[in-house]
Amino acid sequence: MSLASGTPAASDGSQARTLQASGGPARVSGSPFLHAGVTGTARERIPTIIVDTHDELARLVAGRISTLMRERQAAGRKIVLGLATGSTPIGVYRELIRMHREEGLDFAHVVSFNLDEYYPMPATSIHSYHRFMWENLFSHVNIDPANVHIPDGALARADVESACAAYEEAIAAAGGIDFQLLGIGKTGHIGFNEPGSGESSRTRLVHLDSITRRDAAADFFGEENVPREAITMGIATILGAREIAILATGEHKAGVVRRAVEGEIDRAVAATFLQRHANTTFYVDDAAAADLTRVATPWLVDEVVWAEALTVRAVTWLAARSKKAILKLTQHDYAENGLTSLMAQHGSPGAVNGLVFNILGAKIRGKSKLPRALKTICFSPHPDDDVISMGGILRKFVENGNDMTVAYMTSGNIAVFDHDVRRYMDFLERTGAEELHASGEGVRALADTVHSFLARKQPGEVDIREVQDIKRIIREAEAVSGIEVMGLSKANARFLNLPFYQTGKVRKDPIGPADVAIVADLLRELQPELIFVAGDLSDPHGTHRMCKEAIDLALEEVYPGNTKRPEVWLYRGAWQEWPITEATVLVPLSQEELTIKIQAIFKHQSQKDSAPFPGQDEREFWQRVEQRNKSTATILDELGLAEYFAMEAYVIV
Repeated sequence: MSLASGTPAASDGSQARTLQASGGPARVSGSPFLHAGVTGTARERIPTIIVDTHDELARLVAGRISTLMRERQAAGRKIVLGLATGSTPIGVYRELIRMHREEGLDFAHVVSFNLDEYYPMPATSIHSYHRFMWENLFSHVNIDPANVHIPDGALARADVESACAAYEEAIAAAGGIDFQLLGIGKTGHIGFNEPGSGESSRTRLVHLDSITRRDAAADFFGEENVPREAITMGIATILGAREIAILATGEHKAGVVRRAVEGEIDRAVAATFLQRHANTTFYVDDAAAADLTRVATPWLVDEVVWAEALTVRAVTWLAARSKKAILKLTQHDYAENGLTSLMAQHGSPGAVNGLVFNILGAKIRGKSKLPRALKTICFSPHPDDDVISMGGILRKFVENGNDMTVAYMTSGNIAVFDHDVRRYMDFLERTGAEELHASGEGVRALADTVHSFLARKQPGEVDIREVQDIKRIIREAEAVSGIEVMGLSKANARFLNLPFYQTGKVRKDPIGPADVAIVADLLRELQPELIFVAGDLSDPHGTHRMCKEAIDLALEEVYPGNTKRPEVWLYRGAWQEWPITEATVLVPLSQEELTIKIQAIFKHQSQKDSAPFPGQDEREFWQRVEQRNKSTATILDELGLAEYFAMEAYVIV
């Protein structure tokens, strides 16, 4: 399903559709919610297409690129592509590679210019955009290497200015960029045009914003390792392209997407300059579109169909806006906030107030209303997502006598600091030295290998197998310790170690048949009646999304057609929380239960105090959990429902 604002039929032949609002904004592929769509509103200043999933977005954009490539080839002309790096374009590149292999898409007539490169940055570095492009696109297609242009991050500083001028001249000599692919940073930057970049700027060396460097810290295994400068095309260079596609996925991009699409043009948000481009299209998934007015509050934009889900959202929004409990909303409140049609449909404020109050109240389930004696699997993408995101309900399920298995899908080994490895090796060496362990010589040999590697290791370098194994074991031991707080034991833990994760790098392989087979085998073995799955798709590295993809594919394989499937409960918590309007189930936690949940999180010592990959939220995970769980309860209290200490939220699909 696609929605377009002021956008014609999609270039790959599919029709970009526009719907009236009839439900909440879907953030999970396959969810029953519908979108809110309008065409030509004054609020959206860049035509925007919303798609259900990351994969659909990739297919749509790759389809547009392939159409242009074939048109130019048929005309006997080259096509000039402006390309970007990052996690979002990877899907586009994979689809283009598939088209090349399966449909004969020809890259022989393609000329490419990349947006940017870190400085200083040798092309051979695992962090270089030069290497990224060859690994993720160029080496898989028949492009002429002479037609590939990427800023050189290894130049002497004295040569950078002239090289930037030469880059601009090369673009002009190629006839200008026909199609420019962009991502968007959290500051609204495009390329590395940070806040303050001017509309007339051209390719140049720039200083990176602190937020940009923090956002890149995961790839470099620490912000201190992120370069402070980069070479980037300028705003004017980008705006010179004949067609521009800008992509955004994930809830963490929702705010900046709205700012770029609906806000005023501002040098502090470089993406807003795209509003002045005559042929720019914004492609976003459901999550990234969540803050757009037509999705978040469609009743402010156009006439809507008042289905139940949208009614709940609107009344909850009105209560928060009016700072009143739901049952205290008046006819005046509805009239002053554009919701007269909703009130009229129900006949009176009291009727619609009561309806929404009861719907929200019915979502609350204490331990007595939760399942009992069910075979249950909690799929945890990382070794701590279970206790971080659903520690409260996990304990309640144990107390209710459910047969619980916690399946840890990846090792999480890249999130262990090297100093933790040294600490554990020191412990083993001391044990061997005191001859308390029969394999003391083996331990010393292992220690020599590990210490030798760590002494010469460069930031971001892939760990040797021995170090990866130690980090995996550290996290496995912590995971067991965490679920023991919940009343489980190591017998309840399964460590799946899905192959897609085992690259040793932040960037992972695509989900493959081997990953799906492992999950499918577990489903066949345990025959669960209920499964918990991470729906927290704002994980900055994509592991949550990829794990969910593996589970979805395994469910299709194990339970084909009309075969009865286990009930699926989606949890969040590590990065986001379900809004109460989207949640199916709200689970209250007492102060004692929240304390126990935090204690379980504390067992993950390698992630304590300073996690290697905290994302933009610098707080520890237990602090995020405490704030989010308490905030959910506070929201219900302010709406006039029952008062609780804390609360977790789940969506049943």
